[in-house]
Amino acid sequence: MTIHGRPLRRDRALLMAIVNRTPDSFYDQGATWAPAAAEAAIERAVAQGADVVDLGGIPASPGPEVTAAEEIDRVRPTITWARERFPQLTISIDTFRAEVAEVLLAAGADLVNDSWAGWDPDILAVTARYGAGYVAAHTGGLTPRTDPVKPSYDDVMGDVVEVTVDLARRAVEAGVPAEGILLDPTIDFGKNTLHSLEVLRNLPRLVDTGWPVLLAMSNKGVVGETLDVPLDGRLTGTLAATALAAQAGVAMVRAHQVEETRQTLEMVASIAGHRPPSRAERWM
Repeated sequence: MTIHGRPLRRDRALLMAIVNRTPDSFYDQGATWAPAAAEAAIERAVAQGADVVDLGGIPASPGPEVTAAEEIDRVRPTITWARERFPQLTISIDTFRAEVAEVLLAAGADLVNDSWAGWDPDILAVTARYGAGYVAAHTGGLTPRTDPVKPSYDDVMGDVVEVTVDLARRAVEAGVPAEGILLDPTIDFGKNTLHSLEVLRNLPRLVDTGWPVLLAMSNKGVVGETLDVPLDGRLTGTLAATALAAQAGVAMVRAHQVEETRQTLEMVASIAGHRPPSRAERWM
């Protein structure tokens, strides 16, 4: 996989670290809201082995309005700092707005993580103009920052495959480099817990499309409801799903806990024979 001219390693599934420039993200509740905290989180993520850092300036969940100008003001300084500090780092921007993508790509971002499935019709053209990568997501037709009401599918994974592949093809037609496009089944977006579990168990269907797949389910509600655990108790369930997804062939995993996720991905890759052990000394 090559994103914005940056080839990425593939001896294990790639790791996208989450850094939220928001005061109200569902998981970290503003832990990286302050600029210095965000910069420290990026330093830590890179040191722990993240391949991509994903920066977002607006929560996915409903809440107070964040204008495009506010979103840019939150994220652009951090991108500028990260691009200067880590020239080779692949930087992703989590936005659904073309005007925000335009400014942040100009500031040095490489990948548009459009979690709202092309809601803004201009976002593909902007991404193409910069030669950046693009994440084609599935939201069940939701508009940004809304929750579903009793979502229903005859075949949820069939819908995921159809929608994301179609969006990926439209991205290519718009001029987005094909080698930088990923499909995201977008766990919990437009889906209840049973839908999300069905998507997780059917990830090979999405992998079999031939497009690289991004799994973004870190600490999400499906884990909380499945295991009946609070927000701070979702790591074990997240890593279990991560291991199975890596075994199924997903190309990238988006995560809050970088060190634990990287170790999970490396262990799966080593068991599968794609990655040698970091060291093999006992009785050699």
